[in-house]
Amino acid sequence: MGALARDLKNAAIAFLVPLPSILFYISFLKHVHDHTKPNDDASLSLSPLWNWCYNHPLLLANVLFFFNVNVLFWVISHILSSHWMIDLYWTVIPVMLAYYYSTHPLAQYNWWRSRIAILLTWVWSLRLTHNYFRREKWQWGAREDWRFTDMRFQYGKHWWWVSFFAVYVAQQVFLIGICLPLYVIHSVDGPLNIWDFVAIIVCLSGIIVAFFADTQLHEFVTRNEKLKEVGKPVVANLDRGLWQFSRHPNYFGEQLWWWGLVIFAWNLGYGWTFVGSLVNTLCLAYVTKLVEDRMLKQAYRAEAYGLYQKTTSVWIPWFKSCAIAVKDKNT
Repeated sequence: MGALARDLKNAAIAFLVPLPSILFYISFLKHVHDHTKPNDDASLSLSPLWNWCYNHPLLLANVLFFFNVNVLFWVISHILSSHWMIDLYWTVIPVMLAYYYSTHPLAQYNWWRSRIAILLTWVWSLRLTHNYFRREKWQWGAREDWRFTDMRFQYGKHWWWVSFFAVYVAQQVFLIGICLPLYVIHSVDGPLNIWDFVAIIVCLSGIIVAFFADTQLHEFVTRNEKLKEVGKPVVANLDRGLWQFSRHPNYFGEQLWWWGLVIFAWNLGYGWTFVGSLVNTLCLAYVTKLVEDRMLKQAYRAEAYGLYQKTTSVWIPWFKSCAIAVKDKNT
């Protein structure tokens, strides 16, 4: 199959795959609209299925995620022999959840806070989606995440069922968890205050930092690819721009974004929703170790990256440790 035909096929799959959840939810909203009148208790006039959907918005989100993402994505991924689709939908699902929470019949919220949160989520999503396609050279499903490929070889014949939990159930925990503040924003009606503006600043700062960090990384990788093409030695390590002050400024920006959303929820009295971002941060700490171990296994960059580790902050941008750098050079 040619590259264009593969792109068209994968694009069609990507656009069609969320339809079961979308159509089910539209049907639910239609039933609520058709069977209730203003000021009526909808739960008294709905069938048991729609009544449950009406009274359990957060559980319904989990059920839709389980069947549409965990099960359907998993089946399709084995047919395609690639788990590429979950990476793309990581950038889309938070937007879908934001609209789901805001349109559910039980939703109640401050209009301005809701629109600000949805707009910020769109900006975050567009940035990350752009980075995904730029990294993949504007192809649909050309490859899956290298971590999934490594696990495929690690688990061998057991990968078909391990992947259901390692790739999809795990994503449900992370995505539903980190989007809990979006649920709170659309469940509590309260006036805007100074903490909302703090949350906006933190969210925007995270998006901006991640954008510039990913752009600098993309330019570095592109330059090295061009050097390889002409037979010149590649640059072993990126330590310019934001990467001069942090080994993973893109990860730092991404975490700022999610913790900014937590501030919205904390301000509304639901500080416990930080647990989603905490789990995501802990997971990212593990991913950071995997990435750095991978760097150190590459002979041409191992020495340079080892020094980089000793002199540069892991996540939070900070000044280089010059003393360690000088000492390392003199030994």
